[in-house]
Amino acid sequence: MAAPTSRKFLGRLSLPERTFITDALRTETVGGMILLVAAIAALILANTPLSDVYGDIKDFSFGPGALHLHLSVESWATDGLLTVFFFVAGIELKRELVAGELRDPKAAALPVIAALCGMAAPALVYVVVTATGGGSMKGWAVPTATDIAFALAVLAVIGTALPAALRAFLLTLAVVDDLGAILIIAIFFTKDINFVALGLSFAGLALFRLLHHKGVRGAYIYLPLGLVIWALMHASGVHATVAGVAMGLMLRCTVREGEDRSPAERIEHRVRPLSAGLAVPVFALFAAGVPISGDAVADVFTRPETLGVVLGLVVGKAVGVFGGSWCAARFTRAELNEDLAWADVFAVATLAGIGFTVSLLIGELAFPDDPALAEEVKSAVLIGSLCAALLAGILLKLRNNRYQRLYQDEERDEDMDGIPDVYERDTPEYHLRMAAIHEAKAAEHRRLAEVAAGGGSEDDGPA
Repeated sequence: MAAPTSRKFLGRLSLPERTFITDALRTETVGGMILLVAAIAALILANTPLSDVYGDIKDFSFGPGALHLHLSVESWATDGLLTVFFFVAGIELKRELVAGELRDPKAAALPVIAALCGMAAPALVYVVVTATGGGSMKGWAVPTATDIAFALAVLAVIGTALPAALRAFLLTLAVVDDLGAILIIAIFFTKDINFVALGLSFAGLALFRLLHHKGVRGAYIYLPLGLVIWALMHASGVHATVAGVAMGLMLRCTVREGEDRSPAERIEHRVRPLSAGLAVPVFALFAAGVPISGDAVADVFTRPETLGVVLGLVVGKAVGVFGGSWCAARFTRAELNEDLAWADVFAVATLAGIGFTVSLLIGELAFPDDPALAEEVKSAVLIGSLCAALLAGILLKLRNNRYQRLYQDEERDEDMDGIPDVYERDTPEYHLRMAAIHEAKAAEHRRLAEVAAGGGSEDDGPA
C-alpha cells in the first residue's frame, strides 16, 4: 500500500485566491488604520474634560419605541452598524466554504482546527483564572475572538511584508472566529425570545433567499427587506447582528454564464468599504471609550475577570492557535512550507490575540447587569489586544528580512505581463518571453560597448 501523500501547510495560494486575498486585505488594512484612529479618539474623549459630552452622546436615545427601536447612540452602533460588519463576515464565510480554504475538508482541517483551538484555549484560560480567583464565569467568551482589521493595521504599522499564505491563514482564522462568535452570541447571550418576531424574521430571510435565487436584482428591494429582517431579529431577543450573518450566507458565490463576478463578490466589493471604513470605526468610537488611569490599569491585573481576559488574549490565543496548527499538521501529515518556519506560525498565532471589535461586543453582552465590570472588561480587552500586538510585532520584526525576500519573490514580474513570475516559471511561454527580454538586454549592452569602444557618445549623429 502506498504511503499517504503529504500536503503543504501554508503553501503558495492559487493566483485567483491570491488576488482576492490581496484585494480584501488591502481594504481591511485601510479600515484597520481608521479603526485604530477611532479607538484612540474614544480613549481621548473618555479621559479628558470632554468625557461628559461624550457620555451624553453615547446615552442619547432615539427611534420608534413601538418597534422596540428606541435605542441609545451606543446601542445603534452595536446592534445596527455592527450588523454591516457581520454581513460582510457572512459573505466571507460563504466564499471560504464555496471557493476558498474551507471548500476542501482536508485542506480546511488545518485552519479550522487552529481556529477552534484558538477559541477554546482563551476560554479555558479565563475559566481557570476566574475559578482560582473566585470571579464571575460570565466573561469566558470575551477573549475568544480575533479582529482581522486591527491585526492588519498592526502589520501595516510595523511594515511587515507578510507572505500571502500567512495573511490568508490569518484571514481564515478570523472568518471561523466570526462564525464562532455569532454562534456564541446566538446561543449563550439570548435570554427571552419572542417567537413570533423570530418566525417573521425567518420568513423574511426565506423571502430574501427566494428573491436572490430567482436572480432578482436591485438595492431598492433588498435594503428595505434587510432592514425589516434586522428589526424583527432585534425584536425577537436574538442579537440583531445574527441577521447580518444570515443574509451574507445566503448570497451566491458561484459565477454563472454571462457574469464577470458572482453576486456575493459584487456586493462585498460595495459593502466592505462601508463596513471597514464606517461601521466598525463608529462602533469602536463608542465602545472603546473607557476611563484609563493608573489605578484602573492596576485593577485589570488584579481582578480575576479582567486578568482572565488579558491572559486569554495574550497567552490563550497564541497557545491555542499554534498548538492547534502543530497538532493538525502532525496528524494530517501536512508539511510546513519550506520557505517558512514554525516561529512564523507562532507569530501569527500571537497576532490573533488582538480581539477588540467582537471582544468588546461580547464584553458588553456578558455583564449587562454590572456596567462597572463591563467597563473594566473593555479595559482588559484593550490592554490584552495591545500586549498581543506588541509581542507579535517583535516576533514578526525578527523575521522581517525573510518576509521581505519572500514578498518580493511573490511580486516579481520580470516579463511585465501582469502575472507574478512564480505562477509562470514552469510554462514554455514564460521562458520564451524571458529569452526575448534577455536577448534584447544583451543587444543593448553590445551596442553600448561598441559606442564606448569607438570613443563616441550615444547621442553622436552624422556630422
